Amino acid sequence: MEQGFVYIDEAAKGIRWDAKYATWDNFTGKPVEGYASNRIVGTEALGKGIAKAQEMASSLGYGLLLWDGYRPSRAVESFLHWAGQPEQEEAKQRYYPNIHKADLIRKGYIAERSAHSRGGTVDLTLYNKMSGELVPMGGGFDFMDVRSHHDAGEVSPKEAENRRLLRSIMEASGFVAYPCEWWHYTLKEEPYPDTYFNFPVE
Repeated sequence: MEQGFVYIDEAAKGIRWDAKYATWDNFTGKPVEGYASNRIVGTEALGKGIAKAQEMASSLGYGLLLWDGYRPSRAVESFLHWAGQPEQEEAKQRYYPNIHKADLIRKGYIAERSAHSRGGTVDLTLYNKMSGELVPMGGGFDFMDVRSHHDAGEVSPKEAENRRLLRSIMEASGFVAYPCEWWHYTLKEEPYPDTYFNFPVE
């Protein structure tokens, strides 16, 4: 692994994760190039930020579930290649039912260069520590639609409240939100703000 990077589950003990892009359960329908292991990786600073967020969430009765952290540049290239392929109806209905595949890049749902590749960005949600169930957020991970925007009016009041709770935890822990995706947060002070890494997650 690149110097200055860590496994987030080692930096934030007890964290839950499900590295979607290392599995078949993602919008491409298969494991993504660069994800050789179902682990979440990030910079040491990301690990410290997640540990702080986890502690705050725990004090409120919640835990954090991570879906992605560091993303190799080769994975971003795979996403761009996928976006240029013919439509697959099953993926469209699950992940982007109201958007043409060709518009996913232009609308900001698929990036030509991803902040994830700098190692300071994470995709995550909350779960209830008592039940273990994910907290309702009004849409799943990688649902590419205005419904996933932080200010979406299509979600219920409770779902909107849950999104605000996650955002308050993350912002208090040194992160900034991405307006189009309620699950996506980047460190305010990234250690490598201009470097896009390409080493695999192993």
